[in-house]
Amino acid sequence: MTESGLTPWSVVRDGLRLIGRFIRAHPGSFAIGVAGAAMFAGSIIASSLVIGWITDNVIISTLEEGAEPDLLYLAAGVILAVAVFKAMGIVLRRTAAGWLQGKTRQDVRNQLLAHQLRLKMSWFNRQAIGDLLAVADSDVQQGTGVLGPLPYASGVSALLVGTIVMVFLIDPWLGLGAVIGLALVIAIDVHGSWITYGMWEEVQRWRGRVSSVAHESFDGALTVKALGREGYVSERFGTASNELRDRIIDVGSTWTKYQVIIKSLPQILIVVLLVVGSVRIDAGAMSAGDLVTVSYLLSLLAFPIQLIGFVLWDLAGSLAGWQRVQDVFDAEDFVVYGEETARSRAGAAPVEGSGVAFAYEEEPVLADLELEIAAGTTLAVVGPTGSGKSTLCLLLARLWDPDTGSIRLEDRDVRTFGRSELPKEIAYVSQESFLFDATVRGNVTLEENFSDDDVWHALRLAGATEFVDRLSDGLDTQLGERGTTLSGGQRQRLALARALVRKPRLLILDDATSAVDPSVEAGILRSLKSAELPSTIMVVAYRPSSIRLADEVLYVDQKRVLGHGTHQDLLESQPGYARLVQAYEEEARRMEREAS
Repeated sequence: MTESGLTPWSVVRDGLRLIGRFIRAHPGSFAIGVAGAAMFAGSIIASSLVIGWITDNVIISTLEEGAEPDLLYLAAGVILAVAVFKAMGIVLRRTAAGWLQGKTRQDVRNQLLAHQLRLKMSWFNRQAIGDLLAVADSDVQQGTGVLGPLPYASGVSALLVGTIVMVFLIDPWLGLGAVIGLALVIAIDVHGSWITYGMWEEVQRWRGRVSSVAHESFDGALTVKALGREGYVSERFGTASNELRDRIIDVGSTWTKYQVIIKSLPQILIVVLLVVGSVRIDAGAMSAGDLVTVSYLLSLLAFPIQLIGFVLWDLAGSLAGWQRVQDVFDAEDFVVYGEETARSRAGAAPVEGSGVAFAYEEEPVLADLELEIAAGTTLAVVGPTGSGKSTLCLLLARLWDPDTGSIRLEDRDVRTFGRSELPKEIAYVSQESFLFDATVRGNVTLEENFSDDDVWHALRLAGATEFVDRLSDGLDTQLGERGTTLSGGQRQRLALARALVRKPRLLILDDATSAVDPSVEAGILRSLKSAELPSTIMVVAYRPSSIRLADEVLYVDQKRVLGHGTHQDLLESQPGYARLVQAYEEEARRMEREAS
C-alpha cells in the first residue's frame, strides 16, 4: 500500500471514478472520441482480415497461378477503403479528445475560482497564494491529463476484445495464449501505476512549493532588490526547483524501467504464438493465412497495448494532481448570506454592535465589544497598534463574522443581507489599495453600470481628479498590473473613488489615506463630510488632523471600546487616549520639521 493507504486496484478504482466524473460532464464529446477510436479499432481488425484474405486469395494464388488484374484492383480498393476509414477515425478521435480535455480544464478552473470566492477569508488566510495558483494551473492540468489518451484507450479496449474473439475463433489455443499475455501486461501496468502514485503526489506538492516561492519572490521583488538579496532568493528558488526536478526524474526513471518490460512482452508473445501457430498449421488446425491474420493483429496491437499502460500510468498522475484540486472543492467554510430583498435605501445607516467577540486563532482580538454609531456620523477609530481597529472594520464590512454577538446595520444583522445586497450597503477601503490591470474607469466601476459623470463625481470626492486629468488618456488610461504606474497615494484615492461611486450607506476607511499627504487627507475628509453622501463614515485615524475632523471618536484598547464621544471629551476622560493623541501630535510635528 502507498502512504495514502491505496492498494494497486484502489488506485485504478479511484482513477476510474475520476474519469467517470469527467465523462458525465461532457458525455457527447467523449462518445464522439470513442466512436472515432472504435472506427480506428475496426479498421485495424478489418485490415488484418484483408491482409489474411489477400495472403490466401491474392498472393498465394498469384504465385501459384499467375496474377489476375481484377483481383489485384479489388485488393487495392479494399486496402484504400480501410485506410480512409482509419484516417477518419483518427481525426474524429483526436479532435474530440482534445476538446474534451480542454473544455474539462476550463470548467474545472472556472468552478475552482467560483468555489473559492464563496469561502470565508479565514480559509484564504490558511493558504499559500502560490499553492492556490499551482492548484488552478499545474494540478488541474495534471488531474485532467488522462483525458487525452482516454478515447483512444477506450477504442483499444474494443479492439482487444475483438482481437481476442477473432483469435479464439481462429484457434482456441492461440486465443488462450493471447489472453494470458495481455493479462500479464495489464497487471504489470497496474502495479507500476500504483508505485508511481505516491511519487506523483510528491511531484505535485513540490510544484506547489515552486509556485509559492516564485510568487513570493516576484511579490517581494522591491524588498529583495533593496536589500541586495537576489542571490539568496535565487538560491531558495533553485533549491525548490531542484527538488521538483529530482522527483520528476524519479517518476521518469520508474516509468522507463517498467516500459522495458512492457515493450518486450508483446514481442515475446508474438514469437511464442508464431511457434504455437506453426505447430497448429502442421496439425492441420489452421491455415497459413490464419496465422498471418493472428500475427498481423498482434503486431498492430503492440502500440495500443502500450497505450493502455500509458492510460494507467496517467491515471496515477491524474489522481495525484486531482487530489489537490479536490482538497479545495472539499473546503466548505462558506460565507452564508441571507435572502435577497428589494429594500429601499434611505440615506446613511446607523450601526450597532453588541457582545461582539472575535479571535483569529485562540487569542481573542475583540471581546464583549459594544458599539453604537448614529446615522450620518463621521467616526474616527483610534487605538494603539494591535488593539483591533482593523479587525473591527472587517467585522463591520462582514469580511469576517464575529465569534459571538451581532453587528447590525439599521437594526438588521449584517449576516442576513443577500450576497449582492451587502456591497450596496457597505463599502470597505483598506490601506493596501489593490488596482487591476485595467483603465481608470474600469478600476472605479469594476464593470458595473456607472456613468462617466458618476465616476468623475467620485474622483472629485476622493481628491483624484487632478492627477487623473494629467494622465495620457484620462479615464481610459491603462494603469498596469496593481496600478504600478501610480504612486501609493494615487492608488489609495482611486480605491476610495471605487467605494464612493457606489454611494454606500456605511463607508469604512481602514487607514485608507495613509499614503497621501496630511493636507490632502484632511481635504478628502472635509469633502466627504460636506458632500451630500448617503453615508455614515468610519475612519481608522492616526493623524491628529483627521481625528479632529471627525464628529465622534471611538477609542479601542484592551480588546473592547473604552471610550466613545467627541475628541475633547475623550481627552478629558481617557488618559490612555490622551497619551496616544499626544504621541501622534509629536510624531506629526517631527515629520513637519523633517519636511521643512
